[in-house]
Amino acid sequence: MNPAPTRSIAIIGAGITGLTAAFRLHQRGFAVQVFEQAAYPGGSIRTIREAGYLIEGGPNTLMLGAAEAKQLIRDAGLEPTLQVANTAAKKRFIVRDGRFMPVPMGPGSFFTTKLFSARTKAAIFGELLARRRQRSEDVSLATLVAEHFTPELVDYALNPLIAGIYAGDPAQLSVRHAFPTLLEAERSHGSLLRGLIAGAKARKARGETRAQLVSFPDGLQALPNALAAKLPAEAVHYGAVVEAVIPGPPHRLVWTRYGQTSEAAFDDVILALPAGALAQLVIGTARERPLAVLNDVLQPPVSSLFLGYRREQVGHPLDGFGGLVPAIERRSVLGILFSSTLFPGRAPEGHVGLTVFAGGMRQPELARLDTDALLAQIARDLHDLVGVSTPPLFVRHSYWPRAIPQYTLGYERFLGAIERLEQEVPGLHVGGNVRDGISLQDCIKAGERLARSVAGK
Repeated sequence: MNPAPTRSIAIIGAGITGLTAAFRLHQRGFAVQVFEQAAYPGGSIRTIREAGYLIEGGPNTLMLGAAEAKQLIRDAGLEPTLQVANTAAKKRFIVRDGRFMPVPMGPGSFFTTKLFSARTKAAIFGELLARRRQRSEDVSLATLVAEHFTPELVDYALNPLIAGIYAGDPAQLSVRHAFPTLLEAERSHGSLLRGLIAGAKARKARGETRAQLVSFPDGLQALPNALAAKLPAEAVHYGAVVEAVIPGPPHRLVWTRYGQTSEAAFDDVILALPAGALAQLVIGTARERPLAVLNDVLQPPVSSLFLGYRREQVGHPLDGFGGLVPAIERRSVLGILFSSTLFPGRAPEGHVGLTVFAGGMRQPELARLDTDALLAQIARDLHDLVGVSTPPLFVRHSYWPRAIPQYTLGYERFLGAIERLEQEVPGLHVGGNVRDGISLQDCIKAGERLARSVAGK
């Protein structure tokens, strides 16, 4: 009896979603081929070592809590090298009245903080009495929080938080798509706070541990590098530009690499690409672009500047994760991360590293400035917030023209286009941050989902 033929799978995109799917399918015995336009794996994950500094050009940390992410790190052989963030990282700051104030982390500090007024403090306790509510329509995140608390909490807690997560605007983000747990908390408990507390208790009862902020000694790129290295030789094609997917079965892939055009047939095709690339992808013989609507997904530009200083150049003790800036404070930066405080080995001895973010939905024009112009723009913020008065000794500028997809009100039209394509073309699977969530952990879970979808056929 002849063994069943091995099914062949094409994965377009070697970001963390595509590599997770490729790794899991390879483990299950599928023949995988990964096509990546860049010369390296990882997508937006990009770690650089230079002049004794370790710089993250994209995501800076992984919030590790989901079982899928923990198992992937274990199976990639990286668990022994896992770095948990310094305990000081639990301390966070938010700017109010032109200076960093610590975020209260418990009831005691919440009562005494000057970050919020007595009215907001009272509203938080009053929210615990809110009644259950079933919404028939979606609502913005800012509207939901303002209805449950106060405008001050939106301005000085929600707004900077969303700037740090999405580089976004809570007045435009959809609760249904960006924060569905809040909608469920309101539906099941009335109070957002009681719903979130109940969710935390349920996770603890299931034996789930609290999520930890982690990285690796060689930075986050260690994870995609390890996954790519565990695939068969020649399974990952760097510098490959996919020209078209011709639906089958079998599905035919046409790509160019170093000026040479190639074509091959596959049983399934996984599209693990950002929104813009999905929008441009030709799927069909008549040059159709069925996901062209994804060009309308808002993805504001973001710049990150890694700045190296001698320790004595920075007046702030840098005793925390970093600080976020509310829009109401009218600053040029979205936030400042205390990079060398988070993990060891991020700066030379006697030096510190800061990562400064600018742009996003708030001030996209700032992200597009060249390095010198951006440094001049943020100089006052660096002076006022962290006590820097002299130029940095080291600068590394990372620019993302289309950074984080914004799950805005009406986002279902984009998800609907993806779902219709999958229904019309069996064997085509789409996943990643345009659909499954924007965090690294979400993207890992997306890769696992895509692998199960293919293997379950």
